[in-house]
Amino acid sequence: MKKRLTSALALLLMASLLVTGCSLGKSGDQESSASGVTNAKKVASNYDVIVVGGDPEGISAAVSAARNGQQTLLLCASDQLGGLYTDGELNFIDVPETRAGKQLVYGIYDEFFKAVGGSGFDLEKAHKTFLDMVQAEENLTLRMNSQFDKPLMDGNILRGVTVKEDGKDKTYRGDVIIDATTDADVAAAAGAPYTYAGEDIGEKDRAMGVTLVFGLKGLNWDKITRHLNVQRAKGEVTGGSTDMGAKDNLAWGYLREGYDYKPSNDAIRLRGFNMSRQENGTVLFNALIIFDVNPLDPKSRADGIARGKKELERIVPYLKKTCVGFEKAELATTAKELYVRESRHIDCEYMLTVDDVLENRPQPDMIAVTSYPVDVQPTKTQSFGIVVGFPDQYGIGLKSLVPKKVDHLFVVGRSAGFRSMAAGSARIVPTGMACGQAAGAAAALAREKKLTPRELCYSEADIKTLQKRLRDQGVNLNHQQTKEAVMDNWAYPGLKTLRSLGFLGGGYDNNYELDEPLSKNRYQNMLNGSLRKLGFPPEPAIQVNDDPPVRQVIGTMARAAAQLEGVSLPDDFDTYRGYLSQKGILTEDLAPYFSEAEKRPNGAETIQLVANFYHWGLKIPGARQLIAVD
Repeated sequence: MKKRLTSALALLLMASLLVTGCSLGKSGDQESSASGVTNAKKVASNYDVIVVGGDPEGISAAVSAARNGQQTLLLCASDQLGGLYTDGELNFIDVPETRAGKQLVYGIYDEFFKAVGGSGFDLEKAHKTFLDMVQAEENLTLRMNSQFDKPLMDGNILRGVTVKEDGKDKTYRGDVIIDATTDADVAAAAGAPYTYAGEDIGEKDRAMGVTLVFGLKGLNWDKITRHLNVQRAKGEVTGGSTDMGAKDNLAWGYLREGYDYKPSNDAIRLRGFNMSRQENGTVLFNALIIFDVNPLDPKSRADGIARGKKELERIVPYLKKTCVGFEKAELATTAKELYVRESRHIDCEYMLTVDDVLENRPQPDMIAVTSYPVDVQPTKTQSFGIVVGFPDQYGIGLKSLVPKKVDHLFVVGRSAGFRSMAAGSARIVPTGMACGQAAGAAAALAREKKLTPRELCYSEADIKTLQKRLRDQGVNLNHQQTKEAVMDNWAYPGLKTLRSLGFLGGGYDNNYELDEPLSKNRYQNMLNGSLRKLGFPPEPAIQVNDDPPVRQVIGTMARAAAQLEGVSLPDDFDTYRGYLSQKGILTEDLAPYFSEAEKRPNGAETIQLVANFYHWGLKIPGARQLIAVD
């Protein structure tokens, strides 16, 4: 039950906390720590539930566990709550909605969303809201500046955690632990298996850019708003760009200005801007991409922030000269924390796949319904990211929060049980807050039933009990199945294969250009990429003409297959077709599409052909088997 902090004394106390950056334990007693943050003097060492991580996902988990009657400990490594939303200054919320704009995530996330006034919230208001939410729970103890150090293990059972507080070791024990750290540090240290970045699709070295949010003052917001909305209106009339606009305290656009910026080195990039205006007039920007940052290395993160700050010395003068409304811009702030989109993917009892997401699937043990485009950000060698597709709505099950090989543990946030491609959608904070609320309620039910999280997630009766409790606590679990038109296309099986490998982007309208003529770059990317994913990178890379005809597609593929088998073929179109047919790559259904040598094939038949080639290549001795590919 929430406490109603309505007395003048309580309000004065909360105000003083915000000024001094302090926090209270549930006892209300205080002591000053070396860092200036205040924690409770009298703090227990044993709890029903321990939540590690002060990001929104962890706050949601801790509040949920406390509301479900659990004596709960929330360990926050920072001197303020909110993580990415406060230290990272990322306040432009990725709102989970259906494609028609219907809200999907409610519960604790919605409480926060309404309290801060929606997307583009003021950072101080967010910090105060998170603190209010935590302090309102009688069963919740908060420890600030509490850095996770190591797990307390009893065989494969996680019994608690040891943290660093004011340079000293402190051990807390709990019946259930919820790992809400951004990189799933607790789960990894406890021995839970995981993949890193795109390792599950053969891209462990893939490094999506991280973002340093920065703030500018002196901007003419009215001028910016008028400019962006006028330019969008012009695009609607002329058929030009409409990816810009402004409403209230939010604005987005300046794509050309962003991408035209010439950085000081190739490990920095500027892109189009997501902007939000704070109550003090400062405008926050999600636009600066930084590469060569190892999210698991604190020194590398610090270096990334330093490089971003250095680049802003060049960026701000550029913006003043280039962007309408920026004529008097000055740098006001940079975030304390980087916006990191991907690192570990913990191997859980069920791994959410990109097909789960883009086929809008529910889950039998569903604890959240959400949606967001599968958004893969640019890498150092790619100027632009890719939107793989845009689901209407999909479910996440409790099994995706239960790591393998470690008991008494849930994991929530972007590093939970999502395959790397699926994480392009499921990584957003509101989805993590929904999973956090579910984990808190599930921890309470597991203790009540004397079950481990793993036993709970496989108990059909107890899952139904959990789902009812979540609904009663404001969670939306009403999934409506939506079938995508592309699923009826004859080439959809091949599309699924190449999409799961990361080769195909359908954009926001799920258009994979199946009926469009094949382009040079698309074919080269699919064929060369398939060979790389199989573990046989072509040297040199296979190239074709700008508008590749059937003979080039068939010829290059046949020669690539023959090379894998160590055989040679005469340069003859019919021989190539016969060879691919013999190998089961050019099937009877596909053969008519590739019978005319000079005809230019469409996307559908070529996608299916390359998918057949990939599946055939898996039988070659030494071929790499990728766990994320169906």
